[in-house]
Amino acid sequence: MKIYLDNCCFNRPFDDQSQIRIRLESEAKLKVQEEILAGKFQLVWSYILDYENNKNPFLERKDWISEWKKYAVIDIQENPALIEIANALNNKGFLKMDSLHIACAIFLKCPYFLTTDDKILKLSGTIAEIQITDPIGFIKEVLS
Repeated sequence: MKIYLDNCCFNRPFDDQSQIRIRLESEAKLKVQEEILAGKFQLVWSYILDYENNKNPFLERKDWISEWKKYAVIDIQENPALIEIANALNNKGFLKMDSLHIACAIFLKCPYFLTTDDKILKLSGTIAEIQITDPIGFIKEVLS
């Protein structure tokens, strides 16, 4: 199964771990990555992940996240069909960058898009083409 993790999901382990939600999401995300390495899931990558990660001012984080690209089964580049999907998502209220991330996952026919972004999660019910969830929800639904 192909899955897409957005940039905020990749960055979750670097967030303030004193908050229980963040700590649990971090542990869940790390478990998902273990399963990717074990071959249970296929990670997909996109030019938007590269773009956002390259803007990260923290070199250690940027390097750590970029290392995951080598485990991806595909690295999608911008194309007209993807932009069309992103524009439709943007019209539903998703931010431009979020729309591009989700469009990449939809275009690649990923069943799941993982994020820790509350705004994306709140709007997730407006999309039928893909299941948007946080790492905890993903583990509960897929690994249980």
